[in-house]
This record gives sequence, structure tokens and C-alpha cells, in this order.
Amino acid sequence: MSEAKSIPGWRHVYSGKVRDLYAPEDAADARILVVASDRVSAFDFVLSPGIPAKGALLTTLSRWWFDQIDFPNHLADGEIPEAVADRAMLAQSLDMLPVECVVRGYITGSGWTEYQEHGTVCGIPLPAGLQNGDRLTEPIFTPAYKAPMGEHDENITFEQTVELVGADRAAELRDVSLRIYGEAAEIAETKGVILADTKFEFGTDATGTLRLADEVLTSDSSRYWEAEAWRTGTTPDERMASFDKQIVRNWLAANWDKQGEPPVLPDEIVERTAARYRELIELLTA
Repeated sequence: MSEAKSIPGWRHVYSGKVRDLYAPEDAADARILVVASDRVSAFDFVLSPGIPAKGALLTTLSRWWFDQIDFPNHLADGEIPEAVADRAMLAQSLDMLPVECVVRGYITGSGWTEYQEHGTVCGIPLPAGLQNGDRLTEPIFTPAYKAPMGEHDENITFEQTVELVGADRAAELRDVSLRIYGEAAEIAETKGVILADTKFEFGTDATGTLRLADEVLTSDSSRYWEAEAWRTGTTPDERMASFDKQIVRNWLAANWDKQGEPPVLPDEIVERTAARYRELIELLTA
């Protein structure tokens, strides 16, 4: 993992797979600086090289979606340091909830694998006869437990969510997540894009207000497909041509046995992935 950038007036406090967090050197300032890097991860590994301008592209997309969504968020006022102005957000310090709020409007990925075996997605029974990439009758809330750093997140039931955060908060997370997904999916559809699924993270501020946090509706936290390709495609690959790092995942799956360190990504894979990130932003924000 590349070393976090030094930013005058800010102290580096944490680096995840793709983001770096900074706190002000002024201890009285409770804001945090969230910086999106160009790092790309897949199968729980940070890969090399990164995707050029990825941090700036995903930050642009997050900011745009925060403007579209009518719900309190983590953004804070203030000037962002010039060195990271295109890839950073100033945020309030929140008490983050230990639940990833995943909403699925279509069946694919790990949900499709489970459905083939058990007829369920995250334990939720679904009608028989669905195909990979099909739209669900209604979006479903399939939360996950945010595991400690270095461990895998774990799909959990709604009842387990209640145990983690309480009945009222669990119901609020479910209802808000489904509402935001529905509104975002409608906006995306007007742009010729399908929002197949996404994950939200929430935290509470000092007054107990629930706030949408972290990145939101980016290509790293969501599956986006071309609506026309989904309607007319005859194979799963054609129907679900995604605007995210699926290109990277597919190349790794074909060229790496998941043993030891992953191979270096070819230039062509890096360039194609960067182009898909750019194309999504152009479609949504046009």
C-alpha cells in the first residue's frame, strides 16, 4: 500500500484499502479529512498499479450524489487543502454504526450464487425461476456486519442487525436505505443507467442524528449497468456490462489462483477501468 500523503495542518490517522483519514492538528477541531486514493482493491488485496484519477472521479461522484439525496450527511464546512482538493471531503466526526446497509434491486454476484443453491439471498426467500441479472419485484435490504480491519465483512440477518443496534435503529437503517436506493435508482434510470445494488454506511453525530457517511453510490460501493445493454443483451456479460472494477475482478479471476500476492495489472486493464469510471460520471451528471 502506498504511503499516505503528508498534508500541512493535518495529521494522518488511518489508511484503509482505498481511503486515507486525517485529523486536524488543532485538537479542538472535530472534523476529519477523508481522502480517496487511486488505489484499487479486489478480493481483499490492494492491487498495483492504481487507477489514474480514480480518487478524484469517485469523490466527484460522491459529492454529486450527496447533493441529490434529501437526507442528513457527514459533510462539514471548511476549506479543503489544495493538495487534495479534487479527491477529499471534509466530514463531521461521527459514531459509525457497525452495519453495512446493502440494498439489492437486482440479483447477481454472491446473491446469485446463494440463490442457485438455496433459492434465497442473504436468507431472504425469492421466487423461483430468476436468472442472473434479473430485477427483483422489490428491492431487498441485506445488511452486513462491518468486521474489524483485516477481517471479512459478514452477511447478517435483520434480526442480527437488531441485536447490534437495537430494534428502532435497525428499522430506521432498513427504511432509510431502501428509500435512498429507490430515489437514486430512479435518477439513474433517467440517465440510461441501472443501479443494481449498493451499500450505505451511517453514523450518528453528537446530537444522535443519523447521518449518511463515507462514500455514497460510487462505482466502488455500487453496481451500475447500462440500461440498454441490460434490456437487449443475450448473455450475463452483455446484460451486466458494469461501470466499476469488474474488469479488474474478471482479469484477476482468469489470471490468478488467489494464492500469494496478486499479479500486477496490465496497462490495458487499468486504462479500460479508468474509462468506465469516467463514462459513468459523464452519463449521470450530464
